Order: sequence, then C-alpha cells, then structure tokens
Amino acid sequence: MAKSERAKALEAKQKAEARAEKLRKKNSTNPDDWGRVRQIVETYKMTAQYDPQLHFWTIAGLLIPFIALLVLGFVLGSPVMWGITGLLLGFLAAMLLFSWRARRGVYARFEGQPGSAQVALQMLPKKWLTKPAIAASGTQERPQLVHRALGPGGLILVGEGDAGKLKPLLEKERKKHEQVAYGVDVTVLTMGNAAGQVPLDQLSKHIKKLPKQLTDAKIQEVNQRLKALDARPNIPIPKGYINPKGARSAMRGR
Repeated sequence: MAKSERAKALEAKQKAEARAEKLRKKNSTNPDDWGRVRQIVETYKMTAQYDPQLHFWTIAGLLIPFIALLVLGFVLGSPVMWGITGLLLGFLAAMLLFSWRARRGVYARFEGQPGSAQVALQMLPKKWLTKPAIAASGTQERPQLVHRALGPGGLILVGEGDAGKLKPLLEKERKKHEQVAYGVDVTVLTMGNAAGQVPLDQLSKHIKKLPKQLTDAKIQEVNQRLKALDARPNIPIPKGYINPKGARSAMRGR
C-alpha cells in the first residue's frame, strides 16, 4: 500500500513538472522552446516589420500557381485534381518565398550592428562549428571583431569593423590559429560592402561555396586543438555586441 502511495505521489509530481515545463515553453521568448507553428508565426511577424512587401510576395506565391493550374484544369476537364495540385504547389512556393524574404529580414535587422557577422555564420549547415568574437579591439561604438568558423571548407576567420584597424588583429589571429591548425589552411575574410569584402547577406553563401578541404574526422581533430587555444582568459567584448541567439532556429525551424 505504501509503495502504491509513493507511485501515485511520483506520478503526480511528474505531471506537475510536465505542466510547468509546458507553461514555461508557452511563455518563453527563446525560439528554441517554440513549436514549429509558433516559430513560423513569430518569424513572419518579425520579418513583416522590416519587409513591407512580405504579404504581397507570400500571397502571390500562393495564388499564382493555384490559379494557373486551376485554369489548366478547366481546359483539360479536371479542375478539382489540378486545383488541388495548384494549391499544394502554391503553398510550397509561398513557403519558399517567405523563407527567402525572412532571411533578408534577419540581415536587415542586424545590418550595421557589432557582431552581425555571427548572424550569417549561424546560417551555415550544422557541420560547421562557429565561435563568435574570438578577438576584439577598438571602442564600444566602433569595435573590431574576429569570428571563427570550422567546417568542410576549412578554418575561416571573419573580421568585421574598420578595415585599417582590423587588419593587424586578423593577422595576429591568423598566425595564432596556424600554430595549432597543423597544415590546415586558415582563410581570412572581411565582412563589409567595400571592394574585396564580403557583404553580410552573402557571407554564409560565400563560405559554403569554398572548396571542401576537411573530413568530419579532421574537423573534430582541429576543433579539439582550437578548444585548447581558447582556454585562456575571456576577451573583453566591447559593449553593444549583439547576441544573435535564436536567429538561426527562428529562420530555419530549428
């Protein structure tokens, strides 16, 4: 009997914890806690703030394939079948257009803010390991930051800030990383809109197009060396550095 009472108490405790966790996720502002539908809805709301044409693009993406195939269905004598096909294709087109516009909205939201390069790095596939602000210098208003990405395309250092002041910081980090990379080339990129720089909205695409250099095993091997390199006192990050946590999960549906 005592054992049964303990089992009931444990069951009640587990149910209470499950309800509390469900309530926490319901009220959470962290995209990692949201369900797929809420992620899409919240991303749509956020994107609409920076992209007034979002409604037009998504509605057009839905209606154009639907109307076109519905008309074709009437011509061929099968409006229901072709109408359903058009609706499915329209929904797919609307989602693709929404994803494209949402990505643009995220970049527009963070454009010009310190640390915005990390937003683009979060858009890389999961095989890429990224670490923001591994080095920093400059003032609170105009910091120079260096971010790191490690993946199939190699070891990448991404600098953002004033090009002249950023150059010695990037060179210092390049030499430091070459000492532990052991034969792995260190690619240095500068984010920006000037000649020779990579714009924020093109950064992840640029990195993904780099020739494949490292296998999964080699990535993990180099990553272990980088962890040893990172085992040093924390770098003082200039005030105002953004925290783009959740940008990728909100954009890509976790």
